[in-house]
Amino acid sequence: MESSCPSTPRWNLDRPFLTGRFHQEIKGTSRFAADAKGFSLDSCSSGLENPIGCYDAAVQELIVTDDLLFALVGIEGRYISIKRVHGKDDAVTFQVDASMDLALQEFARRIFPLCESFLLIDQFVESRSQFKNGLVNHAFAAALRALLLDYQAMVAQLEHQFRLGRLSIQGLWFYCQSFSPMCWQPMMGSMQALSTVIQKASANNYAGSAVLNLLQSQAKAMAGDNAVRSLLEKMTQSASNAYLSILERWIYEGVIDDPYGEFFIAENKSLQKESLTQDYEAKYWRERYSLKEDIPSFLANIAGIILTTGKYLNVMRECGHNVQVPVSENSKLMTFGSNHHYLECVKAAYDFASGELLNLIKEKYDLIGKLRSIKHYLLLDQGDFLVHFMDIAREVLLKKHDEISVEKLQSLLDLALRTTAAAADPCHEDLTCCVERSSVLKGLSTLKDLDIRNVSDSNDLEESISITGLETFSLSYKIRWPLSIVISRKALTKYQLIFRFLFHCKHVERQLCGAWQLHQGVRALNTRGTAISRSSLLCRSMLRFINSLLHYLTFEVLEPNWHVMHGRLQTAKSIDEVIQHHDFFLDKCLRECLLLLPELLKKVGKLKSLCLQYAAATQWLISSSVDIPKLEEQSDGSLGSERSKPLKSRNPSQAQKVMTRNSAVTDSILKFEREFNAELQSLRPILSSSSQAEPYLTHLAQWILGVGNDQ
Repeated sequence: MESSCPSTPRWNLDRPFLTGRFHQEIKGTSRFAADAKGFSLDSCSSGLENPIGCYDAAVQELIVTDDLLFALVGIEGRYISIKRVHGKDDAVTFQVDASMDLALQEFARRIFPLCESFLLIDQFVESRSQFKNGLVNHAFAAALRALLLDYQAMVAQLEHQFRLGRLSIQGLWFYCQSFSPMCWQPMMGSMQALSTVIQKASANNYAGSAVLNLLQSQAKAMAGDNAVRSLLEKMTQSASNAYLSILERWIYEGVIDDPYGEFFIAENKSLQKESLTQDYEAKYWRERYSLKEDIPSFLANIAGIILTTGKYLNVMRECGHNVQVPVSENSKLMTFGSNHHYLECVKAAYDFASGELLNLIKEKYDLIGKLRSIKHYLLLDQGDFLVHFMDIAREVLLKKHDEISVEKLQSLLDLALRTTAAAADPCHEDLTCCVERSSVLKGLSTLKDLDIRNVSDSNDLEESISITGLETFSLSYKIRWPLSIVISRKALTKYQLIFRFLFHCKHVERQLCGAWQLHQGVRALNTRGTAISRSSLLCRSMLRFINSLLHYLTFEVLEPNWHVMHGRLQTAKSIDEVIQHHDFFLDKCLRECLLLLPELLKKVGKLKSLCLQYAAATQWLISSSVDIPKLEEQSDGSLGSERSKPLKSRNPSQAQKVMTRNSAVTDSILKFEREFNAELQSLRPILSSSSQAEPYLTHLAQWILGVGNDQ
């Protein structure tokens, strides 16, 4: 910070009469030459060569009083000298001539602490007035300088009384320990209290908040001395004026005008708002502006509100929406005290900034409309475009993920959007597609911020199957500032995880529907003696499984949670509340959609895999059962007559061939049935145990038992 501060001119350090350090560098000479009761100091022979003891007590008192008046402003006298304390650059001590009258020595030593306090304060004012020490030290030094001017004026008045012969050394001591006629403060106690503060501030090189906290703590420690406490509170008030000016600009304009780094809010300019849409771990909203450790004690309880107020104003300024909190004379932050007026000002500024930003994001940038659009596409609230897309993109999605052209997928997606009801949505152009590099379960393991159970063994399923575009396809959404504060990269990633799970379930459902249609197509044929009937029952059970799973995901998880979030967003009072409600919605949906329970997710994945294998084999199963007569029809020319022939009436070779094929088909169907039922049964204890900790699984568990019973 020092490198950015203007430097103090060298000549200001080298010329002692500009800095006040001439007190210690040039020996002062008493200019007392007045006549005191007819006696002149010059009448004493030898001047400084003679010790003060050569004079009688009355003359000694005059000389000592004169020297003390000079010592009070840091100048050496004839018989009072200033010595530096060895090892302490800024510490000085006053010494008297050893031959001085003992009573006078005692009076002088009583006054010396005041003299030392003056020198200490004077040196502090000079050093802390330099640029590098910050605005609070500058303000504190200015207040001390004003106090020293009153103090010096009081010393000048005492000197005037002394020249008139009206001031004795006892009178000087009385005025030193009593109230000053100029600053109306007890001189000795006030100066010593200030010197204590200064010594602590100098020893620890305090600046900014630390100086204010030190002054406040010292004022509280002097609660028994009202006059000194009042002085310290006045110093605190003066020192805090510059600090409150910085605070005022922050809560009224959102600007950190802090050239010396004293403010308790730090700005990290390396964090840019663009990171919100690019980085999953983006720290812009949390760390672009953050609290430092040194916070003034009188602002500690509202530091978070102060930080948030300025952040909100900054967001509006980044949007080109220049809003300044209305400022009146009553809202000026120039004072703080027991009336807590500054607290009311901060609260009013926060309420204004929060309401203005929330209104801006909700009205101008239509946050609710954007979230509703994301719900339509990524949570499959409106699926007509998806059906059309899956039809036209089927061949592309069946390829391995590293062989898929994202550009071709995007063009197919655009076509599906333009030719369905989604074309009426003005936000549909923000929808894009992407192909991930891993499956949902493996992708979940990389999200460290999510509370995922047993993630270490979550890769078994992915290693055993080939990943195609159907498992890795995902939709994305273009989010612009300032909506990216709420819908960040992290939030969008969670939406995409839910979409990918739903999309794959939809794919399984479509494949099983195709298998069911094949079964329905052969209902008119004579399927007696074949395994088609059993296959039809298995297909129906699988369809019920996937349909019930989709029903659970959409109507028992996504829809209810969406309506709860929507209601909370309508009543939110700040953008932070909006972020909190939105993040809570996504985390709750992830958990209730089983995505944070890898053991359950793997079981569901295995069941879906069996369904897909069965759907792919359906054509062969049916053709193997009903297409044999077609082969016989080609040789005999009569399909009806052949179909009407019982198995015993066919020739032995044909009968053996039919029986063998029917047996193979039956074995395949039974194998699918056994594996499907086994997976359902293994899912039952997992759901039952998990439902105790996760109550939302109760309905799903009940349904699983129902499917199992159907078998």
